[in-house]
Amino acid sequence: MRLLPIALSLGALTFAASDDWPGWRGPTANGISPLKNVPSSWSADRNIAWKTPLEGRGHSSPVVWGDRVFLTTDIEGEAVEGAVPPKHRIHGEPFRHPDSIGMNHKHTLKVMSYDAKSGKQLWERTAYEGTVADEIHKFNTYASPTTVTDGKFVYAYFESQGLYKYDFDGKQIWKMSLGPISTLGVGAGVSPVLFEDKIIILADQDEGESSFMAAVSTNDGKIAWKVTRQAQVSWTVPVILEVNRQPQLIVSGTEQLIAYDPRTGKEIWSTEGVGGNSVHTPVFGHGMVFVSTGYPTKNVMAVRLNPAPGEERIAWTYKKGTGYIPNTILYGDYLYFMTDAGLLTCVDAMTGKPQYESKRFPTPAHFAGAPVAFDGKMLITSQDGDTYVLKAGPVYEILGTNSLGEGVTASLAIAGDSIYIRSQKNLYRIRQAAGNIQSEK
Repeated sequence: MRLLPIALSLGALTFAASDDWPGWRGPTANGISPLKNVPSSWSADRNIAWKTPLEGRGHSSPVVWGDRVFLTTDIEGEAVEGAVPPKHRIHGEPFRHPDSIGMNHKHTLKVMSYDAKSGKQLWERTAYEGTVADEIHKFNTYASPTTVTDGKFVYAYFESQGLYKYDFDGKQIWKMSLGPISTLGVGAGVSPVLFEDKIIILADQDEGESSFMAAVSTNDGKIAWKVTRQAQVSWTVPVILEVNRQPQLIVSGTEQLIAYDPRTGKEIWSTEGVGGNSVHTPVFGHGMVFVSTGYPTKNVMAVRLNPAPGEERIAWTYKKGTGYIPNTILYGDYLYFMTDAGLLTCVDAMTGKPQYESKRFPTPAHFAGAPVAFDGKMLITSQDGDTYVLKAGPVYEILGTNSLGEGVTASLAIAGDSIYIRSQKNLYRIRQAAGNIQSEK
């Protein structure tokens, strides 16, 4: 069996250059970079090639292609009187999250491009400006989905506020809407997935009565296919794998884990779901895909992509150690996952056997960004802006701690010889021996 990640595919099965970070979780959608000449030590004034101030809020991660960096932001505007949020239901009962906010203001949603060498902003475009379709959780933003690029165009998704295509010079090619998407007033978390000539969007909603997944043509912004899903609201991002020379679109969910044909939307196979809120992006390797949930139950599942006759599709499960937001990561032979408070667990990917459990970081903190890995090391960043460098493998060992001195909720991007970090106030390029800090105003 051939099991290959398809991070980017245009026509034939091709891959993003290893120097690039073209979308959510990088060139293989697994959070792993093959690069080695990347810094693993920095501070607010050391190994900073540049930092550029950011306006507004956003949890979207930097996307890097060549000398371009792309990012989105949400800028809260003037107050809106009398805005009434849509009605939501859980278990048939009316529901409004106690921490939902956002509809009492207009919002400006922007797409930005930066020069990777200098940090200079090359352009910014207002994709959407006005009232919003629904509330979001106070921790969330209207610019949380990460963009995706094919090296010529960049695609930005703002959930109910639309999907947009720009060229590298900032010209808008098209825009389209999939309609209002209802996520219990918590907001967006699903990033777009690029496959061949399609952008795939997962839109699981509330109790599932309106859930769907759609493929939008990159050429004209029209819907190429759309399938209904019997799935309650989720914030997971699908992944596309090549199994036995055929692409499979893997979608995690509370009720079911389903593999689709990304060219048609036709279901290929399914098995039981994670049983809780589906937030984590699946990770994959060793002939399996690994899915997980951290609320209201904790569950990790190792699922065989091509089981032998008589072999169970689910290889093993592990019922503790996961968090609500932080993603799992598979690096080498080991699967790592953690709670929101940073208790880290490592298990053998083939068997699920624990190597270590609930290991603490030096400083108590909360975590939201997805871990990334390169050259035998993992980077895990707290919301306080401390990035812990861990030695990959079955023994828990922290190699160092790097602090920026400001909060970080977005996931890191690795490209070329650098790491790109979106903090709450700035975009950073981390580069070894960069000399004195530069700041673009």
